[in-house]
Amino acid sequence: MQGRQSETSPGSRDIALVESFFAAFEAQDVERALGYMSEDIVYQNVPFPAARGKAAVRRTLEMFGRFMTGFEVKMKNIAARDGVVLTERVDILRGPGIYLDLWVCGTFEVKNGTITLWRDYFDLASAAAKLVTGPFRKLLGRVH
Repeated sequence: MQGRQSETSPGSRDIALVESFFAAFEAQDVERALGYMSEDIVYQNVPFPAARGKAAVRRTLEMFGRFMTGFEVKMKNIAARDGVVLTERVDILRGPGIYLDLWVCGTFEVKNGTITLWRDYFDLASAAAKLVTGPFRKLLGRVH
C-alpha cells in the first residue's frame, strides 16, 4: 500500500521513541525520560521561554514534579515524517488541589535516535481557567 510506513521505517521508530518518552513520564521516571533527549535538547511550552540543554529541562521537569503527583497522556493523533513527530493529545496533570486536562499539540524533532526539540502548544486561557475549576470539576465527578 503506497504511503503506508512499515513497522521498521524511520517514521515508525521516531513515533515509538516519542511514545516511550511519554510512557516514562506517565511512570514518573524523569531519568528515563531524560535519557530519550539529546544533551542540547530545546523544550518549550509556547508561549513560555524555552529551556535549552538537558540540565535546564531537568530543572523545569523537577519544578513540575513539585506540584504534580500524576501525569497521563491520551494520544489522539501521532504522525511522523523526516525526523519530525507531531502529536495531538490530552495531557492530564494531577496533584494536591490540581487537576488539569489540557488539549496539547506537540512537535518533536528526532535526530540520531534522540529528541532534540520538544515544543508544546496549548491554549493558555483555557489552562488557566481549568487550573481554577479543575478541583471542583473533579469533586463533582465531571472529569474522567
